[in-house]
Amino acid sequence: MRRARAAVPSEINDAIVGIGISSPGPVDPMRGVVVEPPNLGPRFRDVELASALGTAEGLPAFLDRDTNVAALGEHAFGAARGCDDFIYLTVSTGVGGSIFTGGRLLHGPDGLAGELGHVPVDLDGPRCGCGGIGHVEAYAAGVSLAREARALLVADASPFLAERARARADGGDPLATDELSAKDVAEGALAGDPACLRLMDRARRALAAACVGYVNAFNPHRIVVGGSIADAEGERLLGPIRAAIASEAFEVVARHVTVVPAALGGDVSLAGAHPLVMSRISQPTANAGTTSRRPARPVAIPGGTPA
Repeated sequence: MRRARAAVPSEINDAIVGIGISSPGPVDPMRGVVVEPPNLGPRFRDVELASALGTAEGLPAFLDRDTNVAALGEHAFGAARGCDDFIYLTVSTGVGGSIFTGGRLLHGPDGLAGELGHVPVDLDGPRCGCGGIGHVEAYAAGVSLAREARALLVADASPFLAERARARADGGDPLATDELSAKDVAEGALAGDPACLRLMDRARRALAAACVGYVNAFNPHRIVVGGSIADAEGERLLGPIRAAIASEAFEVVARHVTVVPAALGGDVSLAGAHPLVMSRISQPTANAGTTSRRPARPVAIPGGTPA
């Protein structure tokens, strides 16, 4: 961050009014604390990230869950522009989400609302990384698919994954088994491997079932789906979601919903940090990492407009 600030003209540096931080959740956005993200290990708990970074840089720092920041970005500059009632869903290392209603993020009373990846879709399903049973993340997240890939390899149940691991081992990789990933499963499915096909189909069905629940519960007019797995799968993922909503959600709710791919790719949190800062810098109760304040003013983003 310091190198980036040092590299820009002084008028840009002087216009910076705060720092926006995107973090895996759950987080406490008002205190600026990363609470207990399930995919970052047991020692990453209760980290006061906003205060540390804000104090170090002498700027107000504001934290929110990565999916909330992504939703802000898509709303301001991407696939949710013009829609004030939508669900943002990311399918990547984990499965996460955000709820936009009436043009605002739904945080809930403790700032923790919107953990859409931890909605159960199977009462007898596999254990999720958070400890719960049958959550959609346990079926569709990258970490979950990678775990299942290793289990298939141990059981000698997937010729494609066995060959993939063997090729890496022959290339001198001692961790060939451990490095099997969701990408390997997806490529195995495209190659027609039956075990990989079953895993990917199960992941798609889990996401589709979860989206039916989101539609019935929150009445969104749009579902924006992003993340590395969603980007790679494209219509193979979005199609089953649309079909499930059309056939299983309440018709009066389902007929208003469109399901679209996210527009901002890997830059979504960078884009979302701008409206995050601008929406919270003027709030007297919002957490900031330092008491040093500057007057809030919009900062133009190339290719977009200020939130």
